[in-house]
Amino acid sequence: MNALRQLEWALLELQQNTPLASVSGAISEIAPTHFRVSGLSRFVRLGELIGVKSAGPPQIGEVVRIDSDGIVAKPFDRLFAGGLGSVAFRMPPLSFAPDPSWKGRVINALGAPLDGGAPLVPGSRTVSAEAEPPPAMKRARVHKPLRTGVRVIDLFAPICSGQRVGIFAGSGVGKSTLLAMLARSEGFDTVVLALVGERGREVREFIEDVLGHNRARTITIVSTGDESPMMRRLAPKTAMAVAEYFRDRGESVLLVVDSITRFAHAAREVALAAGEPAVARGYAPTVFTDLPRLLERAGPGEEGSGTITGIFSVLVDGDDHNEPIADTIRSTLDGHIVLSRHIADQARYPAVDVLASISRLAHCVWDPEERELVSKLRAMIARYEDTRDLRLMGGYQPGRDSSLDQTVEIVPKIYAAMRQDASAAPSADPFRELRDMMKGG
Repeated sequence: MNALRQLEWALLELQQNTPLASVSGAISEIAPTHFRVSGLSRFVRLGELIGVKSAGPPQIGEVVRIDSDGIVAKPFDRLFAGGLGSVAFRMPPLSFAPDPSWKGRVINALGAPLDGGAPLVPGSRTVSAEAEPPPAMKRARVHKPLRTGVRVIDLFAPICSGQRVGIFAGSGVGKSTLLAMLARSEGFDTVVLALVGERGREVREFIEDVLGHNRARTITIVSTGDESPMMRRLAPKTAMAVAEYFRDRGESVLLVVDSITRFAHAAREVALAAGEPAVARGYAPTVFTDLPRLLERAGPGEEGSGTITGIFSVLVDGDDHNEPIADTIRSTLDGHIVLSRHIADQARYPAVDVLASISRLAHCVWDPEERELVSKLRAMIARYEDTRDLRLMGGYQPGRDSSLDQTVEIVPKIYAAMRQDASAAPSADPFRELRDMMKGG
């Protein structure tokens, strides 16, 4: 028995001190969207990383398909420098080691600094970009009200700490401006901002002008629109992993992703390169699996840890709010705020459509009196909008319907009270401010 025990210890020591043999293959095909490697089919799994030797640092790709003839990998670099016959080898999984000193920094999807500052200080614990969400039965309940400082949201679609909310809008309706207003909200220890597929021109403007003094508590992950779909697909996952690190430290984290739709676009490109069929407006089946897996990672952590309040902007293609991606995201989140082009055309910003916006946790914020008041205000706004054509045609005459008279008098004051410029001070008490503005009007 002693001899067997000594042999076991010797084998364990040998395993720990001897590096694993490197398994490699050769590139046999290069296409604009992917490259194929022969000789690695039996040694890799889907989602693993592949390195390709080049003149500079190794270029990285992710395995997206495996067959008997080889593997198909999607490169992270926009311009792939490998050639036929280049050596490709397995790489360790992608992981990060966030640290509190990362606050105020700007990084890319791979965790490398972009702001020209000192190298990032690695933390004591690594996290994975593909982490699993907390178990459903161990998650804390969401019930703590959160004041965003945006009057129309705090009135009609209030948010709780740990809630996941989508900002749904077409292009040019004010999504980014509203997200910037939310990013300045107090009550958070850390802000993690993911700019996915954004214009390169807007990155510095958003960080320097919009965040302002809040930049010191913000970690920004950037993947611009000219980067590869692999980088745009990875950026929200990197942001989520960083947010999870601070959540597990017990902090209250605000995660802002602009936009989750561009993550879906990047996932579509990767899936199509892997040979998946397009089933809904060009989207492959795995896109509708990747979205809930990512979104479910936000929210409250296990009992005793912190929370991730997720704000995800959703770019609605063609202003169709029932298109597949918007529909999938809306069914996964805990509320949705809809921005209307019709309201934006009237220069009412934020252009929130209060009749189409819903917070599934509003009951945790409103007291009974506030709930009744908001219901009455919604009913008045609904009637005001329903009778808009009648009033434009001259079919409305004051004095014939007292309820409609009251609606016509009050609703324009409500609309005026909901206006809030991006440079204005955050709202402190939205119900009192609404009352004061209606009295003053």
